[in-house]
Amino acid sequence: MNKKTKWGIIILVGAGIIGGGIYSQLPKKNDELAAADKVMGGNQKKGKQILNVNAKVIKPQLLTDEFTTTGVLLPDEEVDLSFETSGKIVEINFEEGTPVKKGQLLAKVNDRQLQAQLQRLVSQLKLAEDRVFRQDALLKRDAVSKEAYEQVKTDLATLNADIEIVKANIELTELRAPFDGIIGLRQVSVGISYDSLYLFLVAQHEVSVGTYASPTTVVAKLTKIAPLKVEFSVPERYAKQIKKGTNLNFSVEGKLDAFGAQVYAVESAIDPNLHQFTARALYPNVNHILLPGRYTSVLLKKEEIPDAIAIPTEAIVPEMGKDKVYLYKSGKAEPVDIITGIRTASEVQVIRGLHMGDTIITSGTLQLRTGLVVKLDNID
Repeated sequence: MNKKTKWGIIILVGAGIIGGGIYSQLPKKNDELAAADKVMGGNQKKGKQILNVNAKVIKPQLLTDEFTTTGVLLPDEEVDLSFETSGKIVEINFEEGTPVKKGQLLAKVNDRQLQAQLQRLVSQLKLAEDRVFRQDALLKRDAVSKEAYEQVKTDLATLNADIEIVKANIELTELRAPFDGIIGLRQVSVGISYDSLYLFLVAQHEVSVGTYASPTTVVAKLTKIAPLKVEFSVPERYAKQIKKGTNLNFSVEGKLDAFGAQVYAVESAIDPNLHQFTARALYPNVNHILLPGRYTSVLLKKEEIPDAIAIPTEAIVPEMGKDKVYLYKSGKAEPVDIITGIRTASEVQVIRGLHMGDTIITSGTLQLRTGLVVKLDNID
């Protein structure tokens, strides 16, 4: 076998391999698809292609324009309790986490020195009053000068003023509840008693016990939780719609029921950075079900339309900057342009384009074409 013959055989074998590979990649005829295409083509030519769809009959309904925002529960009143004077705490008259009444004595600092001053001044009061009485009698008989009489009157008034000052200072040693509420955890102590002698000395005010308090010392936190305030922010475009008296519902995590509240105040200005304004609502919280500090989901109703035309969102087909829906007429799909209004989570208000009693197609909208024959599976 000469060289030319050998190369000819090699070329033929290579061409055969390449040709086999190309042939294996060529599309094959699918008999099933061809049969299906033939059936569909025959049906289209005969005008018998049918699409199964769902539909809805337009009826008047109540449509509520609402939106949801986040909020937080705030106490009606809250204060860090502290004394207005300094001294050693000798009494704590409350249990942590319990209700207290306005004016209830909660704690007290040592007032021994003030009590002694008060006792000394009160003991002088009777003598000062007698002096005024005697000087008045002598003045009526011209036995003393008017100046002497005025001097003893001034001494009596000064003594009474000093008594009132000491009483006021004693009141500063008492910590009383400024309003009804729930008192929290105490941050101070009255000390630890070690033996009967120690207790006797305490009872005789021979020793002082407990934390040394000053006006900066927080004794406990007092919180009024009935009612509660619901604070939330809304976009500036709703500024005219949220006002005093607006009702709202809010919910908290872990509670299935919604709670009703009413707006009692709104902020006087819109935040120029966030373009929002803040409002507050009151919730009675009579049974103390909720506690302040919790985040809430606030649902606000802006407007209620009693006889609205509302359709499911999925029925709308956006096309060329317009919205349209398909009506079911005489077994066929017919498009109609619409103008929409407010939107909810699942429905859209139709302002123009539809009328009461129209039947709109709500499924298969992407496959619909003008004049397409449709069959209704379900109709609402």
